[in-house]
Amino acid sequence: MTILLAGCGDLGTEAGLRFAAAGHRVVGWRRTPAKLPPEIEGVAADLRSPGLPQVPADTTAVVVAVAADSPTETAYRSAYLDGLAHVLDAFERDGVTPRRVLFVSSTAVYGDADGGWVDEGTTPAPGRFSGRVLLEAEGLLADRLHGTSSTAVVVRLGGIYGPARTRLIDQVRTGSAVIPDVSHYTNRIHRDDAAAAIVWLCTMEDVPSPVYVGVDDEPAELGEVLRFLAAELGLGEPPIGDAGEARGGNKRCSNALLRGTGFTFRYPTFREGYREVLAGVGLRHP
Repeated sequence: MTILLAGCGDLGTEAGLRFAAAGHRVVGWRRTPAKLPPEIEGVAADLRSPGLPQVPADTTAVVVAVAADSPTETAYRSAYLDGLAHVLDAFERDGVTPRRVLFVSSTAVYGDADGGWVDEGTTPAPGRFSGRVLLEAEGLLADRLHGTSSTAVVVRLGGIYGPARTRLIDQVRTGSAVIPDVSHYTNRIHRDDAAAAIVWLCTMEDVPSPVYVGVDDEPAELGEVLRFLAAELGLGEPPIGDAGEARGGNKRCSNALLRGTGFTFRYPTFREGYREVLAGVGLRHP
């Protein structure tokens, strides 16, 4: 069983190592393949450009896990829409039909829900270009694979944290963190759980649903997370005030569908995950 990772940054590399540990051959497409660990067969590829490398004939699953070079709509379209289209073009060109194609999306497609709950049945309503582009890419995947023997799977990840992903920790340490003076729910997932979910959805026996929300068990008020980090660091609580526009929107995302497949989280809440981050557990892949 060959797994093709189309886009192989920190998250893709972690997923690739887990695929390899399970006994799969793993091929990783990225612009700098020399940075990949030996468990992943690195192949130079720029997904933004057509004419991608030869697809391994025995590829059974492909993971499209790309990232934009900059926070602009042009960069997002180049990475997510053009990148996905070029990957699908390569499979058609080479006559390879993978069993599953998984696209890594984001809960940004839901926009802001004013603190309410959202799940896979919630109609997406992205408020920013990032969510709109990702939703368009999800539609492209479904359209291109409709009527084929490949199963399209989308996993909408919440905010990824983990080794060397320390934005909130840094804000608390530097004293720049502000506890919002209004309700602001956040949703996150540890990098390792995100990678494990990708592997699970690509390899589980049951046919996966078209969409999964990838977040941990506990949507949490940003203020609660900041207070927790301050306590773990032995610092005073950040001040309460105007924290600006809610990053990622104010919503509570449910992971019930993902958990219902039998998937289990190593870090079910931010507490377990951030304690390990603070302890320096794990490495971020280059």
